[in-house]
Amino acid sequence: MSQTQYEPPKVWTWDTESGGKFASINRPIAGATHDKELPVGEHPFQLYSLATPNGVKVTVMLEELLQLGISDAEYDAWLINIQEGAQFSSGFVSVNPNSKIPAMVDQSGDTPVRLFESGAMLLYLAEKFDAFLPKDLASRAECYSWLMWQMGSAPFLGGGFGHFYAYAPEKFEYPINRYAMEVKRQLDVLDRNLADRAYLCGDEYTIADMATFPWYGALAMGKLYEAAEFLDVASYKNVIRWSEEIFERPGVIRGRCVNRAWGPEEEQVLERHSAADIKR
Repeated sequence: MSQTQYEPPKVWTWDTESGGKFASINRPIAGATHDKELPVGEHPFQLYSLATPNGVKVTVMLEELLQLGISDAEYDAWLINIQEGAQFSSGFVSVNPNSKIPAMVDQSGDTPVRLFESGAMLLYLAEKFDAFLPKDLASRAECYSWLMWQMGSAPFLGGGFGHFYAYAPEKFEYPINRYAMEVKRQLDVLDRNLADRAYLCGDEYTIADMATFPWYGALAMGKLYEAAEFLDVASYKNVIRWSEEIFERPGVIRGRCVNRAWGPEEEQVLERHSAADIKR
């Protein structure tokens, strides 16, 4: 397939007309664009998010903790509409200077603790409540490794494959092929690891699974980018088995609904302030 040759300029400049679906919110600078404080509820944790894969990681973790009966993990979840630029408010930027969802504040102590980056939130919650993190050092190291694998790998699936396959204003063969190859390699990494393990780190369900499922599990189950057939995800039998099992967990079912503004109405919980807000 022939494509117009692009000659990069000596100095890159920002073209506000490029960028596809997210052109209106992408920009090459940080910081707030407008003043607006974040709402604050009554629960220990205040989550500001959207039910993208990165947002789902944290709501699943919170719901899994509540499923264990840990009431101190109660939370308010506030919707951050990234299409409208809510992540660039002064209040949001004060919690997450990177202006990406999710952002969270633990207000259970004398001094509020801000948290940004979904992986950091999972680690913080796991350590605070001593849950979903292996006890022995070797198994914990394995969990850390898979968590960091996910954090490093997902941008190839999201910002790479997802952008060029689903969101870019035009379809180009080279970037789609490049990122499809890498995503399939990552699926193969997971599939081989899960060949003799129930979960990523062994027999124990951990934060590594919670971090990875919303990306690769959703992809395997045909719920991400409508790319399951294109990537032949059905051939990764172990990933499919792992995904289907996690998908049925009550905490996962509930966590996937929080801050969701699309899909079936029964799965949309724009804000969550009590367990009664989730009907599933």
